[in-house]
Amino acid sequence: MPIAALTDIVKTYTMGAGIVQALKGVSFAIEEGEFFAIMGPSGSGKSTLLNILGCLDRPTQGSYVLGGKDVSAMNDRELSKVRSEMLGFVFQSFNLLPQLNVLENIEVPLFYQGIHGAKARAKARLMAERVGLGERTDHRPTQLSGGQQQRVAIARALVNDPLLVLADEPTGNLDTKTGVEIMHMLHDLHEAGTTIIMVTHEDEVAQNAQKIVTVRDGLIVEIRDGLGRDAAEVGLT
Repeated sequence: MPIAALTDIVKTYTMGAGIVQALKGVSFAIEEGEFFAIMGPSGSGKSTLLNILGCLDRPTQGSYVLGGKDVSAMNDRELSKVRSEMLGFVFQSFNLLPQLNVLENIEVPLFYQGIHGAKARAKARLMAERVGLGERTDHRPTQLSGGQQQRVAIARALVNDPLLVLADEPTGNLDTKTGVEIMHMLHDLHEAGTTIIMVTHEDEVAQNAQKIVTVRDGLIVEIRDGLGRDAAEVGLT
């Protein structure tokens, strides 16, 4: 059974007196351990698709099964629980809390699961070491480079052992060299068994994935193979 499966997903929004159809019947599935990239131009529907995959929004029609559960019609409280237990998020702008240090930022998802104290701290420290920040756990985000902040965000995304990691333009705010380093890290996580969906508007970044889903005008117009790790090896970002 796929980790995540979308079937005939439609999403409409009311804009003034009109209705905008952001997604027009999208279907695809993600198996455990796969690395997908979703790409498309601005207004293609890829951000709406990401929001549905991340349980940040509900489809107007269709079904979304995540981890064997149909989350399509869940209420806000149920979706919040799904996000905290099944999903990890990596954002372009990092979304770290400036008043918290590295360890405390990584611990945030555990707090929402009711995990506190020594257990949370030990797990956060393990994640910090996994992303190469074991010596900077007491630093605040403003004391870190952009690449280091993204590493904290990746550690935070992994700390709750998610079924699926969603990375939204993870190299978008980084220089080329740092972007390559982050893609290497995502590849290492993928090779260790993490299931990843990455959203990007750049084909060079999308090539880092196993599969590339192209969205245009609310529809999937193509699913093709990416270069995988080869793309990061040759420095594509």
